[in-house]
Amino acid sequence: MARILFIAALVVVGLMLLGPLLGFAFQLLKWALIIGGVALAVTFVAKWVKSEERRGS
Repeated sequence: MARILFIAALVVVGLMLLGPLLGFAFQLLKWALIIGGVALAVTFVAKWVKSEERRGS
């Protein structure tokens, strides 16, 4: 009986620790995607401006 309660307690503690860890991981992923999207947009605009300069001259 004690072993079952111990396993149940481990599962509960594991789930309690898993929540904040997953939240932190997804927050890092969110910021990585935002920064990557901004970098991609800046690269696209820079290439577009460069090609427009070539066309104009």
